[in-house]
Amino acid sequence: MRYLPLTDADRSAMLEKIGAPDVDALFVDVPEEARLSGPIEGLPMHASEMAVEKHMRRLSKKNLAAADAAFFLGAGAYRHHVPASVDHIIQRGEFLTAYTPYQPEIAQGTLQMLFEFQSQVAHLYGCAVANASMYDGSTACWEAVAMASRIARGKKRKVVLSGALHPHYAEVVKTMAKFTDDEIAHAKPAMQAAPDTDGLISRIDGDTSCVVVQYPDILGRVTDLQPIADAAHEKGALLIVVNTEPVALGAIKSPGEMGADIVVGEGQSIGVGLQFGGPYLGLFAVRDPKHVRMMPGRLCGETQDAEGKRGYVLTLSTREQHIRREKATSNICTNSGLCALAFSVHMTLLGEKGLRQLAAENHRLACLAADKLAEVPGVSVLNDSFFNEFTIRIGTDARAIVRGLAKDNVLAGVSLGRLFPQHEELADGLIVAVTETTTEEDIETLVSALKEVLA
Repeated sequence: MRYLPLTDADRSAMLEKIGAPDVDALFVDVPEEARLSGPIEGLPMHASEMAVEKHMRRLSKKNLAAADAAFFLGAGAYRHHVPASVDHIIQRGEFLTAYTPYQPEIAQGTLQMLFEFQSQVAHLYGCAVANASMYDGSTACWEAVAMASRIARGKKRKVVLSGALHPHYAEVVKTMAKFTDDEIAHAKPAMQAAPDTDGLISRIDGDTSCVVVQYPDILGRVTDLQPIADAAHEKGALLIVVNTEPVALGAIKSPGEMGADIVVGEGQSIGVGLQFGGPYLGLFAVRDPKHVRMMPGRLCGETQDAEGKRGYVLTLSTREQHIRREKATSNICTNSGLCALAFSVHMTLLGEKGLRQLAAENHRLACLAADKLAEVPGVSVLNDSFFNEFTIRIGTDARAIVRGLAKDNVLAGVSLGRLFPQHEELADGLIVAVTETTTEEDIETLVSALKEVLA
């Protein structure tokens, strides 16, 4: 209570006003076993600022930073080089206005940035319209499912999830669907060279509101989305495509070009560091302009003022988002303005040519790594196709291998046993991600380490 400005009398007055006997009464819905019975053991009641700083520095030294290891982690969060100029520009007041964008006369910097951001995302995804960002990729995925349900006017409630959708995204969808009437039809990933497109299509029926696929998928495989889009549209369903690695779209065809109706994803790869898991950036776009009013979140538009000067305003941001939740297009609502600015600045610095060059370098290094890993006894590369991420099988539980190599400063990848703990048959799978920050020396280090541990 030492940092709160309220007196005991203030608290008593507030409790009396709401009819609660004490503060504990506000938490009766929290199970008893989930509540602390007293102070956390092992922590001092208080310490000086200087003592806390020293303690936290000691703790931080136990971390292994991405830049201090041979780094091959991916599976939805990727290490890319972010130029120092990005960090400088995002702090400038011309682009990051502290005031709310509801007041366009004093928020032109933020509004113009969001307009440019939307244009970049729409172009990247091959769509007509993008919104002004979402909370992150996984919640954007759920927002797309909810939007498909709105478009179907509740007459179709079946949601078909690809087995190769990132399991964290699938879990967010399942969690949110507990509060709706949506029926989630999920499957486990097929450990084969190409995605099981025929199996996915066979699960689409007349009750399906949408089909959700990842591109490239959780195993790194790249597939032709057109047959899935055609099958979904034939049944009156929408195709939702999830992209967790936007750099890939500098090399492969955009989802919108292949018939995706809604494209969502994680924008972290461009302009945003790994940052211990967040904050990240949700991207959201639609191919058909007629669906714009069903989109969640904000939309910035370009207009002219009374003097004919160009200006930017919020075009769509319904009051229901704030005061009538049951009628809102989103109950998550949060956009990631600062991360969106970083994305837009980095994308502007790259330009289309720079993005394509960056994508080509990512793919070149990934091919080099795949070829060298395939020569390691006991290792086989699963994929026929990939961008900068692929899956290898190593014949033993990859979780133990990853933990062991981490002690030697080699972060070898993300084990499928960690992502899919309920499917032990996938435990020998390891997802390896390679970006422009990976050196050929790093690749040799990983190859040598795997040779040694698998010998």
